[in-house]
Amino acid sequence: MTAPSPQGPVDASLTPRYAGIATFAKLPRIEEVPAADIAVVGVPFDSGVSFRPGARFGPAHVREASRLLRPYNPAQDASPFALKQVVDAGDISANPFSLDEAVRAVEEAATELGERVDKIVTIGGDHTIALPLLRAINKKHGPVAVLHFDAHLDTWDTYFGAPTTHGTPFRRASEEGLIDMTASMHGGIRGPLYGKGDLEDDARLGFQIVTTEFVEEHGVPATLERIRRRVGDKPLYISIDIDVLDPAHAPGTGTPEAGGLTSRELLRILRGLADLNIVGADVVEVAPAYDHAQITAVAASHVVYELITAMAARG
Repeated sequence: MTAPSPQGPVDASLTPRYAGIATFAKLPRIEEVPAADIAVVGVPFDSGVSFRPGARFGPAHVREASRLLRPYNPAQDASPFALKQVVDAGDISANPFSLDEAVRAVEEAATELGERVDKIVTIGGDHTIALPLLRAINKKHGPVAVLHFDAHLDTWDTYFGAPTTHGTPFRRASEEGLIDMTASMHGGIRGPLYGKGDLEDDARLGFQIVTTEFVEEHGVPATLERIRRRVGDKPLYISIDIDVLDPAHAPGTGTPEAGGLTSRELLRILRGLADLNIVGADVVEVAPAYDHAQITAVAASHVVYELITAMAARG
């Protein structure tokens, strides 16, 4: 029996994009289809931040900005919503008063959702959620290569003695054996550190670094070559802190750093990685209280769209 065609977004020629419930890209909710391949899910949680709060409102803000996305992606020559059944799975509820409880809830919900769909793209929320998401994806794939786009390393040890925050997820993930230490990398790192030891710790934890300065000096093709050589065809989890972008392109975030990537550079890099074995992804740290004219949310929605397209096209 022939499988049913995927149900795509609401037809914008029949219903205005600004009308109705703001699911991601006006896609159907997971309850509206018999089965799904790729799910977009939100985690409105920001109790792990060390500076400006507000990323708990990120999923709704990114969904609102995604209303203008269209079904065909010319940059990747693919119609992702026709290739796979993509849905909006709503939000994972996480306790804002207990970080440990919230991390457990995200892991449990992501594990359950991962049993219903092949791949998940998560919208945060702060970067703390990367840890439980990696724990969940390891149940399906084992240790994964992590490609982490961020202004910051996020491999610090603790903040105020707390081991689980938005600045520590990849240290904990490395210590727990969740990442492939031969194939993981940071992209877009820049700005001041606490000391040179931060870089030494990071290397010991299994990461190589492509700095923003490298992208500026050598360009996107050389950046892609370095990333592809490192990652290979390992199962790949992509984690994107929106502050990898310069504040000119993403002002709505909690810990902005000058000198970041442009949105165009980030999108080009993601398109250049579309044929890799991407098994999951997150886009985090969008804080709408600091956003202007949806600049940050528009960038984040397009990043999610490129990730979905890559996942759908590879199959």
